[in-house]
Amino acid sequence: MQPKTISKASNGECVSQLVMAVNSVHGPVESSATKLTGAENRVLARVTLAKTNKEIARDLGISPATVKRHLENVLGKLGLRNRVEAAIYGLLVNGCSGAMNPSCALRLWHKEREPEAAAWAD
Repeated sequence: MQPKTISKASNGECVSQLVMAVNSVHGPVESSATKLTGAENRVLARVTLAKTNKEIARDLGISPATVKRHLENVLGKLGLRNRVEAAIYGLLVNGCSGAMNPSCALRLWHKEREPEAAAWAD
């Protein structure tokens, strides 16, 4: 199966299909994450939270250029094509699935924005 399958699944198909695509290309999600250094994992965790390179740099006390380099390494090591695929991959590594457990970063991100959406709709 080609990495193209990951893109296809991330473009609107269900999360379980994305999990199967990632697993078929990279092996189990958990084992693929071990390919990354500590710094790359920290950057990936923040990309998963929809942070910009500047925000990540500020959080980690490094330059935006270093963040960009770590993200390039993440994409290369995991065979991902862009930041969106990296964010989805990060969600899968952290246990987000179709069940959406309460500690899932995607659920937390959504809850953070609920008040904004409600206020904006008024």
